[in-house]
Amino acid sequence: MARKALAGLVPAIAVALVATGCGNTNNVSSGPGGGSSSVSGADFGHQICGRTGDNKPGFPAPFPPLPDGAKTLSGAGSTFVAPMMSYWTKTYSQATGVQVAYQSIGSGGGVAQIQAGTVDFGQSDTGMTPAEQAEAKGPVLQIPLLLGAVVPTYHLSGVKSGLKFTGDVLGKIYAGKIKTWNDPALTALNPGVKLPKEPIAVVHRSDGSGTTSLWTEYLSKESPTWVSTLGGPSESKGKTVAWPVGIGGKGNEGVSGQINQTEGALGFLELHYVLAQNSTYGQVQNKAGRFIQPCVATVTQAVNGITFPANLNTSLTDSADPNAYPIAGTSYALFYRNQKDAAKGTALVDFFSWVLSKGQDLNASLNYAPLGKNLQKLAVDQLKQVTINGKPAVT
Repeated sequence: MARKALAGLVPAIAVALVATGCGNTNNVSSGPGGGSSSVSGADFGHQICGRTGDNKPGFPAPFPPLPDGAKTLSGAGSTFVAPMMSYWTKTYSQATGVQVAYQSIGSGGGVAQIQAGTVDFGQSDTGMTPAEQAEAKGPVLQIPLLLGAVVPTYHLSGVKSGLKFTGDVLGKIYAGKIKTWNDPALTALNPGVKLPKEPIAVVHRSDGSGTTSLWTEYLSKESPTWVSTLGGPSESKGKTVAWPVGIGGKGNEGVSGQINQTEGALGFLELHYVLAQNSTYGQVQNKAGRFIQPCVATVTQAVNGITFPANLNTSLTDSADPNAYPIAGTSYALFYRNQKDAAKGTALVDFFSWVLSKGQDLNASLNYAPLGKNLQKLAVDQLKQVTINGKPAVT
């Protein structure tokens, strides 16, 4: 396994990725450098990534802009949502003159910052736990903003995009039980693909991460080996886990850098990062037994049949929909229900009102899915709960 030095990787990469534009999600056979894939898939007929869906839903503004809002806002958290947040904030600033500064520090950092009250909003790819809520300075609203996918991504010479994985096989790899690319479990899933007798260089997050939480939640549902290796269900999922093997990278940016510079690497990334860098990535078997390509259309299916609780904090992994990509999730804006600074509270309501309406039309351009009609309405209902010094911000 040859590894190049990883240097100069900074969080600003997330912003640079926005300018890269969309990757090709219509044909999983294209990989780095183009050409046809060495992976053939009988299940490609199940894919819906070539279809054009309602990617620009055109949601109307839920309420008119409020007067006397602040001209600056600060947020921090999820790297999963960072490319989209950069696009939203730039577009919003051009339209309104309001500057929204966002730090891509990971979901764990986003939760910690909102608990401490050092930012106007946090961002996390999993909702806050009751224990995290208890450490906040008051009730925190959790508002979903988009839908995205966490994708197995690899760097394997001669093998293009489209390798098939099951949750159990991914769990065994991350548990350190499957150690080489030509392991019988992988070759059985990928007949006709010449997988090398090469060590798998496992890559994972080194920081508190909502992307990690989505990944490990899926592994915990599908891989008994992963659960037992980590010490049980309470230890096998979350923003941080005791990784049995592997190399750590900070943020989606750091994991992407490790994968791209390490021969034989396998890691997990949000879909935008994969497509923006033209990385090689796999299909994952869903609950219906189909191997599903990650794309806007298959991520959109993940909310089908979901009943959301009052706080909207629920799991979207392992959807029962036969066309759903199984490692899907949302990203939650976190901010205090009762805003004590009237100007900041007004600006928060205006910004997230825009994100939940006009902002949703931008999501698919960076390979995130817009919220469906039902979830968007529930998100707006959460926003309506904001009060400013005890009085409703909107009526």
